[in-house]
Amino acid sequence: MANLVIDIGNSYTKIAVFNGDALVWIKSYPQVITAQVHEILHNYKPLKAIISSVKKQSEEWEQALTGNVPVLKFNAAMARSVKNHYKTPQTLGLDRIAAVAGAHAAYPGKANLVIDAGTCITYDWIDQNGNYFGGSISPGLNMRYKALNYYTDALPLLEPEHDFNDAFGYDTNSSIRSGVQNGIRFEILGFIENYTKAQQQMNIILTGGDSIFFDTVLKNSIFAPQIKNEPHLVLTGLNAVIQQHND
Repeated sequence: MANLVIDIGNSYTKIAVFNGDALVWIKSYPQVITAQVHEILHNYKPLKAIISSVKKQSEEWEQALTGNVPVLKFNAAMARSVKNHYKTPQTLGLDRIAAVAGAHAAYPGKANLVIDAGTCITYDWIDQNGNYFGGSISPGLNMRYKALNYYTDALPLLEPEHDFNDAFGYDTNSSIRSGVQNGIRFEILGFIENYTKAQQQMNIILTGGDSIFFDTVLKNSIFAPQIKNEPHLVLTGLNAVIQQHND
């Protein structure tokens, strides 16, 4: 039974088709048009769909979708497997709760620290019993590069460099890269170290579009045995939610 899972983020919309727990198709769009939605419906004939969005306004193509299949608009209360202790659940990003739901579905009975490296970098921890208390939000990789350029007169706007591994910068460009990419690396390692003081036995799950920049670095760290790379964790969580609503 095919389910259509849609995650509308700040920069891209990810659309996936799941058959049970199996991901059978996925694509990321900077902008979705109605014709693309009709093509997906024709090719995969999903029985249900779920949409999670960080945006307040609905997209035009959503009308075409709701006219063809039942659609769930994801909210935090739908993540039944997660015991949500966040003090302001109405302000909790849906991508964050979907990610921890995905972690709990993928690794049941395990504590998980989810590091989602996208527009922002979020850190969210869920214990082995599904208790979620919150986490942290910091600027993402591209946001940091853009901020250095925007708030100064002299610093250039640079693109992230996948294989940058210098310990320090030797000119302006490499100094920026060192500050941004090493800064994030040290930040991530610091968060992991802090969480492992409270919970030594846990998975460290990397997800999000920029996770590839830090995967190799972390797998060369002392935390390597705990690292899991789950690029589609939010979609996995949304699929788990829609399956629960199929029951």
